[in-house]
Amino acid sequence: QVRLVESGGGVVQAGGSLRLSCAASTSIFTISTMAWYRRAPGNQRELVAAITRAGSTNYADSVKGRFTISSDNAKNTVYLQMNSLKPEDTAVYYCNAWVPPNYWGQGTQVTVSS
Repeated sequence: QVRLVESGGGVVQAGGSLRLSCAASTSIFTISTMAWYRRAPGNQRELVAAITRAGSTNYADSVKGRFTISSDNAKNTVYLQMNSLKPEDTAVYYCNAWVPPNYWGQGTQVTVSS
């Protein structure tokens, strides 16, 4: 069982920045891939960014060049640095760990005002 706790969400104006954190209850060396997903109102959940145990990353086209996913193995924490935020980035952001199996955090709200 892996517990994931997200933090860092909030309200920010367009063009601003936020950093989300996801603290895992176990060593992230035991987790194959960690990722951030988001769900905007009326939309399906979508992958935002992912990072593998080896450090490979991938991003949704909509966030490339603006968001950066990273990990701190000593703190068992994964981060999502979000810059140049847009109103369309407004969503609940979820941390995901694919051990396997799949684990999810409770979500953190990000609201970008225009």
